[in-house]
Amino acid sequence: MSKLAQMAATASVPPCCPSLTDRELTDEEAEVTAAMFKALGDPVRLRLFSKVASHPDGEACVCDIADVGVSQPTVSHHLKKLREAGLLLSERRGTWVYYRLAPSVLAALSGFLTARD
Repeated sequence: MSKLAQMAATASVPPCCPSLTDRELTDEEAEVTAAMFKALGDPVRLRLFSKVASHPDGEACVCDIADVGVSQPTVSHHLKKLREAGLLLSERRGTWVYYRLAPSVLAALSGFLTARD
């Protein structure tokens, strides 16, 4: 598990960084944040992340989100990259895998890009 995924799995630790305008990022904060944005920089990954984030139940079965115009193995690859970046958590239930956003990930990403007064 990556350092970011470990941080994201701990609900009391936000998975990102302070606002970009608060102070200069540390090396570790820059590495963590870059990994998140790099994972979201792919259009298929961004669509998958959006499908999970907007799913009515707060989590989505891979069977409900796999229709993004690429093969199933490619969907699995992209979901793995999102997990490795600490953006998604997964849980196997029988033959299906369910995905949900890592705790605080949207707030952290939003806060990072919000200017503080």
